[in-house]
Amino acid sequence: MKKLKRPLIILTGPTAVGKTALSIKLAKAVDAEIISADSMQVYKKMDIGSAKIRKGEMEGIPHYLIDELEPDEEFHVAKFQTLAKEYMEEIYAKGKIPFIVGGTGFYIQALLYDIDFTKEEGDSSYRTYLEDLVKEKGADYLHHMLKEVDEQSAIDIHKNNIKRVIRALEYHHLTGDKMSLHNKEQKKKESPYEFCYFVLNDDRDLLYKRIDQRVDDMVAEGLIEEVQRLKDQGYMKDLVSMQGLGYKEILSYLDGALTLEESLYILKRDTRHFAKRQLTWFKREKDVIWIDKREFGREDEQILAEMIHHLKRREILAP
Repeated sequence: MKKLKRPLIILTGPTAVGKTALSIKLAKAVDAEIISADSMQVYKKMDIGSAKIRKGEMEGIPHYLIDELEPDEEFHVAKFQTLAKEYMEEIYAKGKIPFIVGGTGFYIQALLYDIDFTKEEGDSSYRTYLEDLVKEKGADYLHHMLKEVDEQSAIDIHKNNIKRVIRALEYHHLTGDKMSLHNKEQKKKESPYEFCYFVLNDDRDLLYKRIDQRVDDMVAEGLIEEVQRLKDQGYMKDLVSMQGLGYKEILSYLDGALTLEESLYILKRDTRHFAKRQLTWFKREKDVIWIDKREFGREDEQILAEMIHHLKRREILAP
């Protein structure tokens, strides 16, 4: 007899596409609770730059992995996977559906296919060496090191994603194998969940305009003051959290390395590039359901109806 899989809903897409508002509507409609798949919103005190959902916007829907760590605490894909699975058990125990919402594709993949990270434990000294090396010689140098041992990972991982570059180099150092081959093998695994994996998308030019406007709105809401407060509390550029979009650029301005105009130009440009990389990642994922907002007149209610249709078809919801 076929073992019944437990249900899981995923909503992702590029930054600024409108995931947050839609996620609340779907969570309320299907009695789900939300786990954030965002590498920045997990940090306390980092609200504006991470576009973190506000308490009032949650409309009573419980959210997990929001505001859980201090900015100097370590957070990576293996930790996300461990914590998310713990929260999923809590949600299942309530008779509700876990709903993963966020734009960090690697986190989603790790959870959905239960990727094994146990081989990556150990040798913190090598990690420290790599962290010191990138401070001394820069991201390009570290990325070139990765290209020498694992060319496919160097193609897949952007040079500025220092955290993932270091993890790929660590994996090779610890196992002698390529992270890209390991990930390829892991992706062949069947998911232990009965899932619907929605990718929300929109016209690229409109998305880029929304990104630019979001940056302007963040500044108006107090982004510069938020980064100044973090800096005053001793959270500096060497922290992974402070390398996030919206934080490293404003830090460069506060440190006098850039004018405000330059830092905002770089932030908008790099956020647009990030959205493009997110879309490239999701296009490579299997068994995803693309939801193009243009096809539904950008009306959330119509998009919601389409998503519920898919959830019923996959028997995640009763017909």
